[in-house]
Amino acid sequence: MGLTKQYLRYQPSAVFGIVGSQKSNLVFLDIRGTRGKYCAVGACENVLIWDLRTGEKFSILKGDKHEVSIICRCPDKRHLAVGYDDGTIHVFDPTSGDLLITFSGHKSAVTALRYDRQGLRLVSGARDTDVIVWDIVNESGLFRLKGHKGQITQVCFLKETNVLVTSSKDTFIKFWDLDTQHCFKTLVGHRSEVYDFVLLKNDHRLVTGSSDSELRVWDITFKEQDAADAAESPGKKLKLDTSEDEEDEERRRKKMNCILKCTKVGSVMRSGRDRVVSMVTDESESVLVCHGNDANVDVFTLPSQEKLKKHLAKREKKAKRKLKEQDEVGRLPWRSIKMAAKVRALDILGEEGNSLKCMCLLNNNSIQTSTIHIDNKKAELSDVKTLGLPAHRTTPRTTCFSSDNLAILSASSESIKIWNRDSLQPIRTMACDYALASMFAPGDRHAIIGTKSGRLQIFDVSSGSLLENIDAHSGPLWSISMAPDKRGIMSGSADHNVKFWNFELITDEDSTSKRLTLDHKKTLKMDEDVLCVKYSPDQKLVAASLMDNTVKVFFSDTLKFFLSMYGHKLPVLCMDISSDSTLLVTGSADRNVKIWGMDFGDCHRSIFAHDDSIMCIQFVPRTHLFFTGGKDRKLKQWDADNFELVSTLQGHHGEVFSLSISSSANFEVSGSQDRSLRLWEKTQEVLVLEDEREMEREQEFEEAISNEMEAVVPGETTTEVALAGKKTAETVKAAERLMEAIEVYKEESANIQLHKDECRKTGKELAPPQLNPLIMAYGVTSPTRYLLEVIKRIKSSELEEALLVLPFNYVMDLLKVLDIFLQAGWEPELSCRCLLFLLRVHHGQITSSQTLLPVIDRLRSSTLSQVTQLRDQIGFNLAGLQFLQSQIERSDEVVFFKDATDRLREKKRKKKKKVILAIKT
Repeated sequence: MGLTKQYLRYQPSAVFGIVGSQKSNLVFLDIRGTRGKYCAVGACENVLIWDLRTGEKFSILKGDKHEVSIICRCPDKRHLAVGYDDGTIHVFDPTSGDLLITFSGHKSAVTALRYDRQGLRLVSGARDTDVIVWDIVNESGLFRLKGHKGQITQVCFLKETNVLVTSSKDTFIKFWDLDTQHCFKTLVGHRSEVYDFVLLKNDHRLVTGSSDSELRVWDITFKEQDAADAAESPGKKLKLDTSEDEEDEERRRKKMNCILKCTKVGSVMRSGRDRVVSMVTDESESVLVCHGNDANVDVFTLPSQEKLKKHLAKREKKAKRKLKEQDEVGRLPWRSIKMAAKVRALDILGEEGNSLKCMCLLNNNSIQTSTIHIDNKKAELSDVKTLGLPAHRTTPRTTCFSSDNLAILSASSESIKIWNRDSLQPIRTMACDYALASMFAPGDRHAIIGTKSGRLQIFDVSSGSLLENIDAHSGPLWSISMAPDKRGIMSGSADHNVKFWNFELITDEDSTSKRLTLDHKKTLKMDEDVLCVKYSPDQKLVAASLMDNTVKVFFSDTLKFFLSMYGHKLPVLCMDISSDSTLLVTGSADRNVKIWGMDFGDCHRSIFAHDDSIMCIQFVPRTHLFFTGGKDRKLKQWDADNFELVSTLQGHHGEVFSLSISSSANFEVSGSQDRSLRLWEKTQEVLVLEDEREMEREQEFEEAISNEMEAVVPGETTTEVALAGKKTAETVKAAERLMEAIEVYKEESANIQLHKDECRKTGKELAPPQLNPLIMAYGVTSPTRYLLEVIKRIKSSELEEALLVLPFNYVMDLLKVLDIFLQAGWEPELSCRCLLFLLRVHHGQITSSQTLLPVIDRLRSSTLSQVTQLRDQIGFNLAGLQFLQSQIERSDEVVFFKDATDRLREKKRKKKKKVILAIKT
């Protein structure tokens, strides 16, 4: 094997310059018993927890590669569920930042998340139109609900009944009975997409928002009397026989249709005319807050029963023919509050003194917190604070490093920021025009900006002030380049001119100190718009890319024409020259990179580099390696000598507009349309091209697996319910490990049995055979224990999908092993879960196999005995805890879990009432 060229890997170092992503929502967090101090918001692939009082980051919940799409806090205040753009869901501990659970079931971005009242179940909806219910305790999916034809926009559990409410862009709101796992009611009263809804008055009132300015109000009535005709009635049990099965089925169907009744009672008009983005209520359900795509936030005060009665009494005096519900809905106290910018998401928190703390994620990459006084009739805000200092308000269009690589300059359409590279904190923030190009002046004390209006702006970094505003061009100034001798710069603009400037120090009239300025020396006229200009490092040549898809090269001293490089089909947007002045690389809107020789202008190679326009390109100093960034959200590293792709840096979630490499080549910074700045650091890890290509093939294979059709379980006839999980590379690997463990188990069991037979024949105790290294690696001494450890190490959320792809011959062996597990009492819950799933999937083949019938018979008895034993143990422990609770309450005169105890008593009372009613009927 011959020697190969070694490359060093660039890895992501940090993400900075972003407060919150525009695709995510934000929520208040209760950390360490403090309310209203912390909030969580998605920032690209991470979740940032901000301290609203100090304006600093409290912690970062690290994600993988995909962008955060939705965040939901748990009612127990100990968990935080985060949905991502690839359909996965992570459950974090917000205090420690640890990742607790990972769910993978959706094929596209998660758009809705909600916990139930106890925080034991989680429901998610996505763009793939599916709704999945997850079990938090068992860390697995329960089932998948199908029925919507559009993106799921909101999901919610009802508090008292086991019913789920979902809304979608297909204009429908569906009610699902989670006991029978089917949709029993669909609201069809909307003419356009339903974007959000809230439940009020203990789930008896539903408010929905769609693409118009009308909030529709619905009244939910639970039909307990009709639902009492259930199978729990003793009188009905006496009538159950084979001759009345059809009548019972019809009765059960009617019972499901009569769980609740939903009636429209009125509507409320918002201030905005666009669609509703989100609606929230406080914990006491006294205020409803909603907003659209504009800067207005509508606040509706929900009256209490006493205020409502007084209001209705006044209304009845004036007009006798008025409906109660219309008065309740149509006369809500309402006000509209305008925020500093367009609102993307909001959350509210009730405070003492009849006030409301409101937190808004704005369109300008900032978070605004304020206090709303409910009793105040004027639409005014108090205690307004903005968290947005460490971020640009708009997209950063240009970046550059200082000469010592310790500072980073980024500029956008409204400001310039100087960042400390180590702490990633902004040192200076200066207002500017729309910036398109930037650089540090020699000495790093001044910054020079080229703007869209054609001006050159010079800033003093130490004072943060604008020193001079030079009207350099009459069109957008697209590019500036520093002369290698550090004595001047060159600028190119859309006014067809390339201008050359020299640095000079002048003394102002009102000051004795000197300041930097630019003196115009000469101008080079072009026939087309100039998009990019660049000096050669030896300062012999200057290159300019034009709108006519060509690159013109001139002598720098005489400005005489030298070369014309043509071959691109679209304009050349960026270019750079290598440190030895021998190579020139160009990136174009035609998605190609061309490598040119500077001696004769010959094209060495044309490479199809990106899937969209190439926006930035730069050589690594003192090498022939270069980086490119494009609108396909990727950064790529190339070798200009071998014409090979070295590596692909993925991380940005928007178009990459700027790229800058430090003079030491150890750092790289990039700016994107997602308003984030990313720092990449060069490591000492050697990068092998063959390994990189293999990793890319594996990634393509994993994506192909996730895009496959979902598995169909034999015997499933309904289309509303399916398995919660999906086939991924992890589930395939888990199935392969399980099959390998079954093979090892069979082989080792045969060896052990053979050893026993030999001992029986010879009458001597022979040395036991050596165990398989895999069994020894798991730290167990028997093949049975080894197989149990392999099953236990499969993630709970991936277990069903791993069992689903097992061939039937492995299923037969696994059933026999599960019989051994249950008879020995090893992990009865896990064993029963595997057993019941395999019986459900392979029922036909198992029942027709004569060899499995005795195994199934033994499993039937052992399963029943183990489950009974577990149930008795849990009942005994629960009775002991209740006894200890009663003893403590008597001695200390303190009631534990008062709310939960009251709810349990109320539920028992209602159940007893239903049974008595059923007996009477």
